[in-house]
Amino acid sequence: MRNRISPSALKHTLLALLMLFTVGLLASCGGHDDDDDPPPGATTGSLAVSISGLPAGVNGAVTVTGPASYSKLLTASATLNELAPGAYAVTAANVAYGTGNLAATPASQQVQVGAGTSASAGVAYAATAPLALALQEVASGLQGPTFLTAPPGDSRLFIVERAGRIRIVANGSLLPTPFLDISSRTTTDGERGLLSMAFHPQYASNGYFFLYYTDLIGNIVIERRQVSAGNANVADALASVQIIAIPHPGFNNHNGGLLSFGPDGYLYAATGDGGGAGDPAGNAQNTNVLLGKMLRLDVNASTIAHPYTIPAGNPFVNMTGKRGEIWAYGLRNPWRYAFDTTAQLLYIADVGQAQREEVNVAPMGQAGNNYGWDIMEGTQCYDSASCSQAGLVLPKVEYGHDSNGGCSITGGYVYRGTALPELAGHYLYSDFCSGWLKSFTYSNGSASAVTTWNITNVGNIVSFGQDAQKELYLLGGSGKVYRIVRKQ
Repeated sequence: MRNRISPSALKHTLLALLMLFTVGLLASCGGHDDDDDPPPGATTGSLAVSISGLPAGVNGAVTVTGPASYSKLLTASATLNELAPGAYAVTAANVAYGTGNLAATPASQQVQVGAGTSASAGVAYAATAPLALALQEVASGLQGPTFLTAPPGDSRLFIVERAGRIRIVANGSLLPTPFLDISSRTTTDGERGLLSMAFHPQYASNGYFFLYYTDLIGNIVIERRQVSAGNANVADALASVQIIAIPHPGFNNHNGGLLSFGPDGYLYAATGDGGGAGDPAGNAQNTNVLLGKMLRLDVNASTIAHPYTIPAGNPFVNMTGKRGEIWAYGLRNPWRYAFDTTAQLLYIADVGQAQREEVNVAPMGQAGNNYGWDIMEGTQCYDSASCSQAGLVLPKVEYGHDSNGGCSITGGYVYRGTALPELAGHYLYSDFCSGWLKSFTYSNGSASAVTTWNITNVGNIVSFGQDAQKELYLLGGSGKVYRIVRKQ
């Protein structure tokens, strides 16, 4: 009987013959020959980078660059493999640690990597002297300076005087002619006056800036103004649009005072509770009035007929008995607040009643927060032995009215400038009465690294300021303005 080959066996035989034919064809045509392969790594090299001296949880900053546009950032020791032969630069940057620096040695070195070999480089970090701060006077002879700011990308400083004038420091000199003078429209009675200003994010193209002041009868007024067409150092005295006027009857204190544009492009304003001890009118917890609040307004298409609209994301939009302008409430006298766009956080320094001063910290996009006044003063129940804290946002930092504390917090900014890299991420604040300078960092829901800086003999600290380069300033009750700098 003749043996028959099954279809399956025949298929495998044909595949084997095809593979043998292909291999022979490739060999005859000069194809790949495994016998000629170099040993693994024979055409490349490796570089072992050792990084030492870093405390636990602190990252280094070592960059390795080389042939073929190679670039690698290392935060800890590592071995880099399959590197093309050639010269590699190892550059190490200092890193911030606490209020000091960890310095890298050497700062730069060059290492030759050869084919089939392993090279090495070492970087050691060591602590340098901790950062010390000093104050550099930039202006004097001012009449009650209350605020300092600058348009985006501008080298000038704009300083607000409480009596109603805005002064300019240009090229280190205080210009004699005010940028704007509205002294006939405000008063310095009590805590009243011209309290702050804010430049529109597109100021360079539209020339708009906004004022926060109290008028002659005490109402809080937010107003749009415009720079003159022919002189960048003088505002147009006639071009104005009133955005909103908020009644503030009965008392001449607790006016709030800060106006600023948030990173969302909307205009924010922080108002006081209306004055008097203990919020006698109950304004801060009343969401049908605009006192004791943070407001958020859309002013990007302001006209006299329609000076603002209410952003759709505001928490009380179209709610009966509630004002849609409100972003947050339960504030006593939030004289100063600050956005930190790097960490996406909002800091509100709220002046206390008689015992506690506080700093509140919350995500920038968190709407409808109730910061507790007058249920709470800081983390303590106000005017009662116990109280319900349900739904309240309590402060992250507070201090008392004692010999080591103060009487009225002056909120500042999170440092994001370049002159003092060790200070990056620190929120700076002061106290009007005590005049000290302190800071803390904030992460994972809590404050840490609380630091008292050796700043003395400044007197009353009225406000902080920030220029276009994000360097920070202190405004003193003596009429002087100081830049915060490194102590030499």
